[in-house]
Amino acid sequence: MKYTVVLARDARKELDLLSKQNFIRVARKIDELEEDPRPPGCVKLKGNDGDMWRVRAGDYRILYVIEDVLRIVDIRKIGHRRDVYKR
Repeated sequence: MKYTVVLARDARKELDLLSKQNFIRVARKIDELEEDPRPPGCVKLKGNDGDMWRVRAGDYRILYVIEDVLRIVDIRKIGHRRDVYKR
């Protein structure tokens, strides 16, 4: 059964700013999260509010929260690997 992917406003803005090649790469990863929110290579992050997960898309990272009961993947942040973890 598929999960619903929801993008936060900040994540949507960051996605719109990506180059075409990076946009396609990140969009494919987001589509894959609908089928499997915990794909091979995903990592559960420590020290965050709730259960934050990370998946790689080239040099970009997608940070998200999984709500299994509601079957929702809530994408909180998308960014370059050097900037995405900064507050």
